[in-house]
Amino acid sequence: MGYAEKLVTAEQAVKLAVKDGDWVDYGFSTGFPELLDRALAGRAGQVKDVKVRGGLFFMPQIEVIEKDPQQESFRYYSWHIGDYERKKQSEGLVSFMPTLLRLLPDLYRYHIRTDVAFVPVSVPNENGDCTLGTAPYCWKTIIENARTVIFEVNEHYPRKIFGPDGSNTVNISQADYIVEGEHSPIPVRSYRAPSETDIKIAEYVLREIPDGACLSLGVGGVPFAVANMLKEGDFHHLGCWTGTISDPMMDLYKAGKLDNSRKVLDKGLLSWNLASGSQALYEWLDEEPELFHPDGLDYIHRIENMCQNPDFISINGGVQLNLMGEENAESAGTRQLSGIGGQLDFLEAAYRSRGGKGFICMNSARKTKDGTLKSNIVANFTPGSATSAPRTMVQYAATEYGVVKLSGLSLKERAKAMISIAHPEFREELAKYAEANFH
Repeated sequence: MGYAEKLVTAEQAVKLAVKDGDWVDYGFSTGFPELLDRALAGRAGQVKDVKVRGGLFFMPQIEVIEKDPQQESFRYYSWHIGDYERKKQSEGLVSFMPTLLRLLPDLYRYHIRTDVAFVPVSVPNENGDCTLGTAPYCWKTIIENARTVIFEVNEHYPRKIFGPDGSNTVNISQADYIVEGEHSPIPVRSYRAPSETDIKIAEYVLREIPDGACLSLGVGGVPFAVANMLKEGDFHHLGCWTGTISDPMMDLYKAGKLDNSRKVLDKGLLSWNLASGSQALYEWLDEEPELFHPDGLDYIHRIENMCQNPDFISINGGVQLNLMGEENAESAGTRQLSGIGGQLDFLEAAYRSRGGKGFICMNSARKTKDGTLKSNIVANFTPGSATSAPRTMVQYAATEYGVVKLSGLSLKERAKAMISIAHPEFREELAKYAEANFH
């Protein structure tokens, strides 16, 4: 069947494809099946026990949640909680599923099922090839394993960024149905300016970054502050291998600081799995597609790939660190704030790279709503909190009081190091705990 024969309305597609009890996959983040979501929500009351999976979406709302608050037809599950999903989780309308992103393709291959895949794609070229736009995710794996595949053609998606050897490419022959229509612009993502504390932490981390480093930057104040300092400093031949490419990488490239020339794998290319940022970032992808290697989680989050690049530097934020160096990156007690995403993948890659360094960066303390100061470096996590990264994987920890290297230290030495970068108001209390418990 050709394109015309597969072309149906969104309403027809969901009626033909989605059955009671099905698992439906929506994808991830800046890739969202807007038309199919709306059409599926329109079937509320007509279908039962339809489970929808996705994560980190930036759309103002997800219609299957909004149109069925009693969850009589739909239940929504998230791999990674975003702002909207966090709000709906507090209302009991979002269920969180823990996962490491690098393991997600194997989860789909061997352990869970996809009945229907709603795949956002670009307008096809003359050969029927579409890009997966800004979010390659693990769509290729899902497509291979789904019972029914529906392509939703998004007119705003980058059309030229097919990737090396088709890494970001699918063909209309892989779709059972194709849906077209008018879409909202790709969600742009802006972030707050780095605080004074973020800048102080970034100054410490910057001293640890060698010239020509291969960068994996998380999103947030400290990674963005580091990127700004790299742009202004005496750094050259930087590289990019990251889960999410955002505006700081574009700024580093356009400043002449990032050329990927010292990478071993993907030499000369910016490697990423998700693009999330300004409209200028999305336009850059299509203006210079030859600069990029967008690819699925199997490739980008594969540790054996990343660690081939020397001086691999991973910079991420956290919620809490304890005195042993364990990290909670994603929850406040049992309340899920985000997800582990690929953080642990990049921490391990940094550990295994020659000259690599993985940093967990955070404020030493925070103020609660009533003005009480609370330490983010703790003896023990709040009960129910996630241990996102084990003590064996956190190499460097950084606060506004300095950077400490934990790898190779005993428990007592780790505790001493962590106390040295804790807020001064809490050091005595933490030291008493360490003295009583670490020998």
